[in-house]
Amino acid sequence: MEHSISSESNQHQLYQFCGYELKITQDFKHLTVPAIIWEAGIVLCRYFEETRINFTGKKVIELGSGTGLVGILASLLGGEVTLTDRPNVLNQIVHNVNSNIPSELIVRTKVSALQWDHPHDQCASKYDVIIGSDIVYDPRQFQPLINMLLHLSNPDTVIYLSSKLIQNIAAVVFYEKNLPTHFDFEIVHTLPRQLINVYKISRRIDSD
Repeated sequence: MEHSISSESNQHQLYQFCGYELKITQDFKHLTVPAIIWEAGIVLCRYFEETRINFTGKKVIELGSGTGLVGILASLLGGEVTLTDRPNVLNQIVHNVNSNIPSELIVRTKVSALQWDHPHDQCASKYDVIIGSDIVYDPRQFQPLINMLLHLSNPDTVIYLSSKLIQNIAAVVFYEKNLPTHFDFEIVHTLPRQLINVYKISRRIDSD
């Protein structure tokens, strides 16, 4: 992957997770919301660190990658990772992937456009792990998200979603009403003061 973005109007944040130092560029010159590093993403990375999760041999896809922070960490932790977002966000993700993943590992890291409400032949594979942070906020996208999760998963797939519920009460509705129609879940990590939960989700065997 070869791509560069201008340093003008960009910001850079440094993070340390699982022994890796990550320098994440935020391309505010071309993006707004997708350039923000959401707190729920940092919490999901910390959860991976605290649980010493290992994605070696796992086929992983990240939905709504944004800056790519969580997907990049999943790749460094051994996963064969596909980071996805809308087409206009991909340059930012590619830049951060190239900046943080060694050349010998980048071969198993992909960046791809994926829009939930478009035909799902964009991404036909089933994945071992699906990850996403602060992607549950727009009620218009709840059913497309459920459909995409169904399309990408099987009953053995593990899904990790991290959400800051205080930002949008609609997210509570998603987890309490929309998600249970096809999925079982448990809260595996929570920060009560920030109202951030990490959900571990699995598709029900009888769900089509």
